[in-house]
Amino acid sequence: MPEHAVTASPDATYMGLALQEARKAWAAGEVPVGAVVVRDGEVIAAGFNQPIGRHDPTAHAEIVALRAAAEKLGNYRLPGCELYVTLEPCAMCSGAMMHARLARVVYAAPDPKTGVCGSILDLFALDRLNHHTDVVGGVLADEAAAMLKAFFAERRAARRAPAADAAPAD
Repeated sequence: MPEHAVTASPDATYMGLALQEARKAWAAGEVPVGAVVVRDGEVIAAGFNQPIGRHDPTAHAEIVALRAAAEKLGNYRLPGCELYVTLEPCAMCSGAMMHARLARVVYAAPDPKTGVCGSILDLFALDRLNHHTDVVGGVLADEAAAMLKAFFAERRAARRAPAADAAPAD
């Protein structure tokens, strides 16, 4: 391999797959957040935000991916699994991750409004909890943040644009 060749780290590779899931959310009109669950170097489940489409406030990308992984493995516990998500998890998702006994959570962009891996608080750092999951943040953060920023800019622009079928003003 030439010295100048750069190979993507496994974390960057899996986060790239989570970003693909986030694009699916955007295409469905949902906030673009995606997640994948990995075990032993194999993606075993994926999910993207779907609370609007499913009429389900718990249908965050992480929960969708955790449910699919648990179904595939036939166990609600997911020891040895890692979850990659494009946005810092909220309290609900972090709680589910702890109950699933994930070995590791890797997220891309921080969430200063609802993130609980250090932005608002750090649930994973609480020693009193009975399971401890390793957390890594900032993997492909710029790409994930740019996607979120573009999504919300598009939504704001759509709200400001006059309806195409509106009658012209006299």
